[in-house]
Amino acid sequence: MVVVGHFDQPHGYGVHRPHGSASWLFTWTTAGRGRLWQGGANTSAGAGALVVLAPGVPHGYGVESGAGHWRFWWAHCQARPSWAAWLRPYDAGHGMYLIASVPAGVHGRVGAAFRRMHTDARWTGTEALPDGAPPDGQVAVAHGSAARELALCALEEIVLLTTARPPAPRPGLDARVRRAQELIDADPGAPHTVRSLAEGVALSPSRFAHLFSSQLGRSPMRALREARLRHAARLLESTDLPVERVATASGFVSPFHFNRAFRERYGAPPGAYRATHGGAAG
Repeated sequence: MVVVGHFDQPHGYGVHRPHGSASWLFTWTTAGRGRLWQGGANTSAGAGALVVLAPGVPHGYGVESGAGHWRFWWAHCQARPSWAAWLRPYDAGHGMYLIASVPAGVHGRVGAAFRRMHTDARWTGTEALPDGAPPDGQVAVAHGSAARELALCALEEIVLLTTARPPAPRPGLDARVRRAQELIDADPGAPHTVRSLAEGVALSPSRFAHLFSSQLGRSPMRALREARLRHAARLLESTDLPVERVATASGFVSPFHFNRAFRERYGAPPGAYRATHGGAAG
């Protein structure tokens, strides 16, 4: 079951669960400030903070002392197993996960995903989707399997949006080289070339190739090959796509070349790698 709601609570509001909850709790603050604790961990949550509480641990939450109110989205559900890796870097101990520095640029999309989650949870499966602007205090419960899966997909988007972080840039790395690496990582399956990447950072192909290689210690095409192999590995781990489609989606024109390159990189052919590392699909 998935339960989701949007509250704007005044000073004095508080919830205390001495035995914790049987489900995961996700809270997203949009205004005011809340205080949450779980086991021996506690935090103050302002606008743009996602706090996640795992089940089975005593917890409580309420309006922060001195704050006039706390406006927040909340959702109870059973978290998908794949979310564990995304939340792990934000582990605050005792089953609390704190994502406090969500970029302001994604706040609107997170809010939209919560609104969509609330709408999807109320869908009967046969009628038109309900109004997507619920009043404060209205709680939606996803009873049907379709409504539940749609709501969980919206919550998965929220978890991804809030936990995704680009790696810290290497000190002294040229901004154009960093941008080129970002272009590669964002879409490794695209038909990138030295020329197209150079055009993307306003350099000549020769200047770009020299600068990239001197700063990162590998050529642009070597970096692209590594990114494509990483992408292929993630697809093998998390989908049931045929190996040939994984190769194509990862930018490899020749399945034979893909199999050989993958074996060299991961020590096993794609099919054997999936048998060992797969399991997220289905």
